[in-house]
Amino acid sequence: MAPAALIDDHSPTPDGSERPRILVPEKVSPDGLAMLTEHYDVDSRPGLSAEELLRAIPSYQGLIVRSETKVTAAVLAAARKLRVVARAGVGVDNIDVDAATRQGIIVVNSPAGNILAAAEHTVALLLAAARNVGRADATLKQGGWERSRLVGVEVGRKTLGIIGLGKVGIKVARMAVGLGMQVVGLDPYASPDIAKQAGVARLAASLEELLPQVDFLTVHTPLLASTLNLLGEEQFRAMRPTARVLNVARGGVYNEDALVRALDEGWIAGAGIDVFTSEPPAPGSSAERVASHPKVVSTPHLGASTVEAQENVSLDVCAQVREILRGGLPTAAVNAPLILPEEYRKLQPFVRLVERMGGLYTQHFVGAKGGMVGGRRFELVYHGELAGVSNTRPLFAALIKGLVSSISDGGGRDVNIVNATLIARDKGIAVSETHARDESEGFGSRAYASSVTLRVVGSGGEQQVIEGYVSGQNVYISKLDRFTANFTPEGTMVILHNYDEPGKIGNVGMVLGRHAINITFMQVASLDVNGHGHGGQQQQQQQDVVMRDGSNEALMILGVDGQVTKEVLEDLGKSEGILDVSLVRL
Repeated sequence: MAPAALIDDHSPTPDGSERPRILVPEKVSPDGLAMLTEHYDVDSRPGLSAEELLRAIPSYQGLIVRSETKVTAAVLAAARKLRVVARAGVGVDNIDVDAATRQGIIVVNSPAGNILAAAEHTVALLLAAARNVGRADATLKQGGWERSRLVGVEVGRKTLGIIGLGKVGIKVARMAVGLGMQVVGLDPYASPDIAKQAGVARLAASLEELLPQVDFLTVHTPLLASTLNLLGEEQFRAMRPTARVLNVARGGVYNEDALVRALDEGWIAGAGIDVFTSEPPAPGSSAERVASHPKVVSTPHLGASTVEAQENVSLDVCAQVREILRGGLPTAAVNAPLILPEEYRKLQPFVRLVERMGGLYTQHFVGAKGGMVGGRRFELVYHGELAGVSNTRPLFAALIKGLVSSISDGGGRDVNIVNATLIARDKGIAVSETHARDESEGFGSRAYASSVTLRVVGSGGEQQVIEGYVSGQNVYISKLDRFTANFTPEGTMVILHNYDEPGKIGNVGMVLGRHAINITFMQVASLDVNGHGHGGQQQQQQQDVVMRDGSNEALMILGVDGQVTKEVLEDLGKSEGILDVSLVRL
């Protein structure tokens, strides 16, 4: 479904005017709103209640909010004319993005407007925690003079660990280098080249490697299932007793109960915290215990609270609202489609295929086996009729969306044909496209009108290949690295690399049964000794594989229904003949 924001709608408003109306129920910098008033009726109504918003929204084509207004499914259902919701900031937790998507309403934000503000606040907390600024200020104002009790530490020549080398993390790295600090990063998806340019001395391979060597630790990751409670008691115990931790990203990355205990027990020396699991911290909550702890410098989510940042995000989102209401494309859409309506009809199934191939690659090859998306070379090869399509920007964007969907805060929904190239460059992802019009080349000789090959080359020359095709509106994976397959990439899948021996399927089924997990489909993918898509040398390597007990290697691809936990994967991995296990959600 093409979003309404891409359709020129000149239907009159209830008062007979054809000027689109924009509702602004929170305080937004007037510099941005001034961009809209020439062509649109802008109603600033700060303090609008939920009931008042529900009654008012049917008259508006645009809605600009910050963090307080809750744009619920009920509000969106009542918004019969609404074409765009703009969040003057980064997070869209207060907007039901899925409901907006279902109704064809574009949601935009301003992911770059407060990068500098967040990075500067991180450094402010770093220095404040190092020099006990919060406690010194409080005791002095209470009439105290505690110089001897508040001796701090210098940050120069100290080591700063940064988990998450996105835009804010990279900016913090540059600032820390300016303070004379040595920076060590941890981000399996970061580009080594970009990290090096920012002054990151080295990239750690794991938390276990990073934590014992840092004097300060800051986290700049989205809050995902994989980053919730990323640091708990075990991690704090692994740190130096003189270390200090910082968080200007998302509440919940640190386990707050574990952080309080780490401070009480002296596992670490202090903290600077701007974000909490409940905001404002609820009385008696873990968040309140962190915020009130004497060894914590606490601030009330001020990471983006600068005059400049508020002006930046206002200008950014207002420019996007103006462009969308003109019928154009936004620059930072959270849920915009990857393609324009006329492109959608022709390429939509291939967009789905390529996006899922990207997601499959990241989760199966990177998530399960370690490594980085950045620094690898990706090649999309189009075969058959698809090779004759000149505009493949939607397929390029679909690949980037798939590659980053499992590692980004917005689940890849912020990727579109406008910003895909920029996102790829920021993450160090290099993509080339090849139109294989020669039917004798690789996959084109098979019995599909069109197909796609994703070929990935690592820094050491190692290769992985995923191939797929479309039949009607259905998408299929026909090859996964060295294995010939034929399955639909959707839902939750467990992929096991194993020796294909009698009883293997039964053993796996017993493990899943013990954990109350149903198998919705299963396929065994065998080695492709013909080497399609690899070339002669790779084919020979496959034919030369030495099998254990004369058995063949295989992939067991299972669609599952149920909660696949870390314990489930560990149990599967312990089964006889299982070489490795990966979990994929598409």
